[in-house]
Amino acid sequence: MSDTDSFIDEVNEEVRRDRFYGLLRRYGWIAVVAVVAIVGGAAWNEYSKAQERAQAEALGDAMLGALEADASNARAEALAPIEAEGPGARAVLNFMRADALAEAGEIDAAVEQLDAVALDGDLAPIYRQLAQFKAVTLQGQSVPVAERRQALEALAQPGAALRLLAEEQLALIDIQEGETDKAVARYQSILSDAETTPDLQQRALQVIVALGEEPGAESAAAAAELEIPEATGD
Repeated sequence: MSDTDSFIDEVNEEVRRDRFYGLLRRYGWIAVVAVVAIVGGAAWNEYSKAQERAQAEALGDAMLGALEADASNARAEALAPIEAEGPGARAVLNFMRADALAEAGEIDAAVEQLDAVALDGDLAPIYRQLAQFKAVTLQGQSVPVAERRQALEALAQPGAALRLLAEEQLALIDIQEGETDKAVARYQSILSDAETTPDLQQRALQVIVALGEEPGAESAAAAAELEIPEATGD
């Protein structure tokens, strides 16, 4: 019985071996293709990363080289021919161009660069809102009050990243139009906002005092901390 069992085991082993080699001959190419695909994919991934790294380094070097120019118009000219891949890189480049052009007094050209960012649907909202805000503040009173107010009110909506800065600009427009009560109310609202930064808080308090008004109780405490004198009656 032991010899018979041993013989059967050997036959079964031989059958399994033949079946294995048969399957290997029939489907072995699939394993080879899978290995090649994995190795090739890893190689392509590394190549792509290296290319992206090289492009980013080249772009950074070009930007730094352009910023080395002392004159703002020279910086603008040096930045003009630089090309960037990807919406984020293009936005940064456009912001840099806009700053250089604005410093050189070429406001219209700077606004064109900012508009390119503001209208780029591939960018995150913060980039587009920042471009809109900078364009409005750059143009200043050259744009009709109604247009400026409309643009800033859109940026001052609840949840917007630049809403407090937009409110500050709206308060300045109120002052220009002689509506000091509305301006003070806006500044008081800014002061009561938990997201107000110390710099913005200080500017708001200074304007309230300059307009001859007194800040609210919480604002008065903040004014004391910032060493801003309260308004005094004549």
